[in-house]
Amino acid sequence: MPEPGLIVSNPKVMLGKPVIRGTRITVEMILERLAAGHSEEDILRAYPHITKEGVRAALAFAAEALQASVIYPLEHVAS
Repeated sequence: MPEPGLIVSNPKVMLGKPVIRGTRITVEMILERLAAGHSEEDILRAYPHITKEGVRAALAFAAEALQASVIYPLEHVAS
């Protein structure tokens, strides 16, 4: 389980987007890299100042954000 507090948000850093604490690496960027086929190891090599725990905290943060009671349509259905 990721260390609590590894993902933070500050309006003065990256426009308030959630980032890995102590960096300007956003949760969004981690997700985009993974979706593009990069591995966790690729990300850690490209950004040696972040940790495996930071990458996993970003994933946990995203998963928790999607657990809200909002339903996201996957496609537009014409009426």
